[in-house]
Amino acid sequence: MQWGILPMAAAATAFALAFSLDSSSARADDAGAEAVRLIFDTDICGDCDDVLALGMIHALQSRGHCRLLAVTVSADNDQAAPFVDAVNTFYGRADIPIGVVGKRGVVEKSAFLSLVDEKDASGRDRYPHDLRSGRSAPSATEVLRRTLAAQPDHSVVIAQVGFFTNLARLLDSPADAHSPLDGRELVRRKVRLLSLMAGSFTPIEGNLRDLEYNVVRDVPSARIVAARWPTPMVYSGFEIGIALPYPAVSIERDYRYAPHHPLADAYIRRNPPPHNRPTWDLTSVLYGVLAARNYFDLSPAGTIAVEEDGHTRFTASSGGSHRYLILRPDQKPRVLEALVQLSSQPPCRAGGSRP
Repeated sequence: MQWGILPMAAAATAFALAFSLDSSSARADDAGAEAVRLIFDTDICGDCDDVLALGMIHALQSRGHCRLLAVTVSADNDQAAPFVDAVNTFYGRADIPIGVVGKRGVVEKSAFLSLVDEKDASGRDRYPHDLRSGRSAPSATEVLRRTLAAQPDHSVVIAQVGFFTNLARLLDSPADAHSPLDGRELVRRKVRLLSLMAGSFTPIEGNLRDLEYNVVRDVPSARIVAARWPTPMVYSGFEIGIALPYPAVSIERDYRYAPHHPLADAYIRRNPPPHNRPTWDLTSVLYGVLAARNYFDLSPAGTIAVEEDGHTRFTASSGGSHRYLILRPDQKPRVLEALVQLSSQPPCRAGGSRP
């Protein structure tokens, strides 16, 4: 769907289908519901959908739907963690813990992470941040264990939108000062859902794209997590995000409230408008935080296995703890409207005011 050339009647229908995105009505609709305790595990190097997803999380937190507990980076790039810090600072949440995969993680280059080093006319950071290098950040395993140990049982949602390395290492981690539980038992105790962007499960124009990037870049870790993760898992496959291209006109128009915006700048550096970039990672965040809103259908329960070559295979089973997202054609306008409105929402300052 090309944004901006949608017929007026269809546009009105899409807007009517979307739930009200006004902050007060959203909170009223979920009155009494506790904000989702969220950990965001991301590669945030190669593609810009990770960046849009992080901005979307901040909007969901401002609306009272979630609380971002930590961000862990699954790609080995020294600029990635500082970039996350810059985005968090832009949204007024500079104190969110950040962990990194470190050495022996997947090494990734980026077209947009250099934004973190850009200066304004006075020589100050264009995007202020305190963390100057990923080498100064703690390990993702340490951050994950510390964060999980401090949360109530069965309360945490993890949105994984990058490689499986950090979560595989978490499963293999021993007891430490943060918890007497080993990694798998700590996950079993504290996590209620893993919402992840990975794999491929339905044909795309007759072809199954099941060698998906997040899986094939670290197949051993993907196999460990698929086989050993002890809580429910919901996969958003390649076919979901590619069916929901982010409208480039939103990048051009909806971020103008800031003279420089890290989300729009990252998108433009990655692939400038009029390119409409798929929303892979945003879909896992949307489901992980707002699962009850029925944006997507779900597959039957079953088991998803990752084969040695990276193919993902689903087997239906009444006792299985794995599912994958299904997107009906009539759901697309509503989902896309939510992704655009949440990603482009301005930061809320103290007292809820906007810049």
